[in-house]
Parts: sequence; structure tokens; C-alpha cells
Amino acid sequence: MERREFLHTALGTGFMAAAGVGTTMQPQDTKPAGADFYVWRQYIVRTGTQPQRLGEFLKNAAIPALNRLGHKPIGVFEVVAGVPSPSIFVLTPSSSLADVAAIEPGLEQDAEFMKAADAYANAPATDPFYVRQELSLLAAFPTVPRILVPAATATNGPRLFELRIYESHNERAHRMKMRMFTEMGEVDIFRRVGLTPVFFARTLIGTRMPNLMYMLVHENLAAREKSWAAFGGDPEWKKLRSTPGYSDPEIVSNITTIFLRPASYSQI
Repeated sequence: MERREFLHTALGTGFMAAAGVGTTMQPQDTKPAGADFYVWRQYIVRTGTQPQRLGEFLKNAAIPALNRLGHKPIGVFEVVAGVPSPSIFVLTPSSSLADVAAIEPGLEQDAEFMKAADAYANAPATDPFYVRQELSLLAAFPTVPRILVPAATATNGPRLFELRIYESHNERAHRMKMRMFTEMGEVDIFRRVGLTPVFFARTLIGTRMPNLMYMLVHENLAAREKSWAAFGGDPEWKKLRSTPGYSDPEIVSNITTIFLRPASYSQI
């Protein structure tokens, strides 16, 4: 496999052309100053050797190389519930679209990465490391401009991650749901009742458009149920959700919830 083809396939920066890198769009056109971009990647794998082999590539080759390029922390997550196919998810932050686009040439010049990724790069079609990848490009909310690493990560403490994807029936409804988080105080309510954010972002490029997604972290399922119960009974939330035009039936067409656990080498 040619080096450039391998890098393009391995870390998927080709979709950046659709986001306007190298054309006319600048980072400030898509997010507020100081807020990060994220690449959210799903590797769909088969049971057997693929999860272990892919994990070794991520742990020993991809994550160290991305860290050397300044992309940190990198989150790697395994599915607990909510996705029908075995999958590994990877969250990669960048400070700008230009930094996302620079991943490919940066890795191409990283001899250590190319050596560590040799088995991945040269896997035959009859024995691949995964079935397929699906990518989304996200822009962080101004209220949560960067990834918030859970305190339990430092000690490898218990962490149950909850990813929620909110789809809307059109762009106007999508902007209204975003406004609830960014301007009307919904994130503050989350924090007050014990729903701890990891990130909030809107999807610039991906599937199920238009949508926003966010990730929360809980100690366990019981803690999750307790926090969501407190949220549902919170007076400020009851007031917010009753705002004319802002009820879920009016602006949210579908909600997907996925429960994840961190891989042993995840930095989140």
C-alpha cells in the first residue's frame, strides 16, 4: 500500500475537503474562537481477533503519534449497549480545521508511527483490522469548548460514558435545540444535578443530519439513573422545557443513546 493511501485510509482526513479546508472556509466560520473540533470515529469490527488487533494499533501506533502532533486527550471507547454491531469509538480533538487536515502529512513524516503501524498498513484484504469506519466532524459548543477529562481517569476509576445524539427535522429546529444548551442554561442545569459533561458538540459533517451530540460520564448505572431523575424533577428544567416552541416534540425528531466504557489505554 502506498504511504499516502495508507494514511488517508488509516485516519480519514480526506473528508476535510468537504469541510472547506484548503478552500474558502476558515475555522471561525464554524465554531466560536477557542472551541475545539472533534473527529468522532466508529470502527465496526467482527468478533474474533479484530478488536484486539485494532486496539494494539490504536494503543501502540495511532494514539502516541497523534499525541506527538498535539492532539490530546484521545478517547477510545468500547460498547456496553446501544449499538447493534461490535464497535470501537475514537474521539480526537483538534484546535482548528487546519490542524485536522495536518494529521495526514504529519503522520507521513513520523517514522516511528509508520514502523509501529506496519501490521495495520499491510493487512491483507482477507484479514483486515476492521470491517469499516464511519466518521463525523464535530464543533464544540462555546459553553463546553474543550473535552473535560473525568477525574476518575487519572486513577483508572469506574467510568460509564453516555453518548446522546439529538436529531432534528430541519436546521431551524436544530438551532433551537442548540440554543437551549448554549444560551438558555441547559448545560448549567446538567452540572447542578450531577450530569457531568465530557463534551458537547454539533455535527458539521456526518450521518443523521442535522444533529448535535454530547457525552456524559457517570460512576455507574445507578449514579446515572439518580442524576437523570434529579434533572427530570428540576424546576429550572421544567420551566425551560415548557418554553413555547422548545418542547422536544417540536424540535427533536430522534434521540439515540449509546453506553460506552473506556478502553484500558483511553486518555479520557
